[in-house]
Amino acid sequence: FEIYVVSNRHTGVCKPQSLPHISFFISFFCLSALKDARFQLVNFSDNELRVSLSNVSLSDEGRYVCQLYTDPPQEAYADITVLIPPGNPVIEAKDEVLSEGNETEMTCTAMSSKPAASIRWMKGDKELKGKPKVELSYDKMYTVTSRVTFAVSKEDDGVPVICIVDHPAVKDFLARKFLEVQYKPEVKIVVEFPQGLTREGENLELTCQAKGKPQPQRVNWLKVDDDVPSHAVITGGDLYIENLNKSYNGTYRCVASNQLGESFDDYVLYVYDSRAGEGAPRTVDHAVIGGVVAVVVFAMLCLLIVLGRYFARHKGSRPVHTLGLTNLRRPCGSVYR
Repeated sequence: FEIYVVSNRHTGVCKPQSLPHISFFISFFCLSALKDARFQLVNFSDNELRVSLSNVSLSDEGRYVCQLYTDPPQEAYADITVLIPPGNPVIEAKDEVLSEGNETEMTCTAMSSKPAASIRWMKGDKELKGKPKVELSYDKMYTVTSRVTFAVSKEDDGVPVICIVDHPAVKDFLARKFLEVQYKPEVKIVVEFPQGLTREGENLELTCQAKGKPQPQRVNWLKVDDDVPSHAVITGGDLYIENLNKSYNGTYRCVASNQLGESFDDYVLYVYDSRAGEGAPRTVDHAVIGGVVAVVVFAMLCLLIVLGRYFARHKGSRPVHTLGLTNLRRPCGSVYR
């Protein structure tokens, strides 16, 4: 006969061969199982004794024996292992707010489990390698702590760091913490007007786009190695200059800063004559026409060369058509009538 366990409720089944009028007895460490109120008799028949155990605890782990009072007596046993899932994982961070380029450390703890859990780390879609530490408590429970260290960049701002706990008693057990990374501004100058060449008499409008964490509160415009034209209008991140002339040529710089540093972007202004670029389309047309003419002339020369060689090879070998005359070749001085 055999004894086995089914389901998570720990139902014990004792199944002998079909023998009439036999008695069963299930014991645990030589103690009667049915004397514990948590045991319930599920089925009793000639070939099966089934009992269930509710409210399972760690103390229920061990060997269970099914005894048959036959002649001679028979018995079978099963070893029961109790799995205890860990508590909710907890993530602790060394730094709540990080600066770009700095290194940080996080720990994840899975407490009071049996057997010991294992911990994995993910930063976004990238796996991190942690250093685990396993501790066994006086009540034979395991606490696992994993520590991970990594550097952050501005791209990590808002990215989740996930602690994943693997244990045979639970699935998809995890905790997450979102990174907050501060970084110095990123600056970019955008030309709003004009879209082409900057000519004398036209207006110029530039916009300075600055992004950082924390967000820059103000941006500054300056002209490298000179002063910004006196009539230029600066409104926030916008620079507006009317009626351009060549004296305004130079490098215009937008500077933005926050607590983590300062960044800038440059725009080089070169003012062209008012009619600059107007003849460009005609120049392009002449170039195209000249190219076409050159190709045609080259093709004609090649054709003349081929025809010249053809006629040179066939000179003097042209067929003579008699047209009914017996001889069209005559000696010099001969006359046909």
